[in-house]
Amino acid sequence: MPSPEEVLVLWNLFKQGDWSAYTALYDQHFTPLNNYGYKFTKNVTLIEDAIQDLFIGLWTNRQNLSTPVSVKNYLYKSLRNILLRKAQNQSRFLEISDDSSIPFEVSFDQFIIVGEEEKELQTKITFFLTKLPPRQQEIIFLRFYEDFDYQEIADIMGITVSSAYKLLYKALHSMEVALNK
Repeated sequence: MPSPEEVLVLWNLFKQGDWSAYTALYDQHFTPLNNYGYKFTKNVTLIEDAIQDLFIGLWTNRQNLSTPVSVKNYLYKSLRNILLRKAQNQSRFLEISDDSSIPFEVSFDQFIIVGEEEKELQTKITFFLTKLPPRQQEIIFLRFYEDFDYQEIADIMGITVSSAYKLLYKALHSMEVALNK
């Protein structure tokens, strides 16, 4: 993945109508966005539709877009909002009263397991993560797997920075208590 600065260069070229910059942004972000969408739903078609809607909207409105501080943050937040909107509009997806009821799963296929002890610990962590509420699972994913800072997490999840700190602390504390039992 290119550096954030390189992505901003692509973003600015795309805003000027550069189709190759637009397709490069799409190619670079499709898989991570797809993986993030999969945390909300297993409906691959819905996820891909949401990503397509996101990029069609970007191309259509490119001249009116500002330059975000973080393109990655902007894309994650936009995809999350599109998925939530689609979820509310499609009863076959989920009926939700707010986004805290969306099932959110953290996958660990990104890690290479070196030894049996690590494998056992990974199994325990995976098990206890699935027991956390969806928003706590989401914040762990965004912080530790996507390496977003607290401001970016707050922006993506639609909460305050203080709430992001508290939510992550609560999730980690719950994990610690569960692992020490």
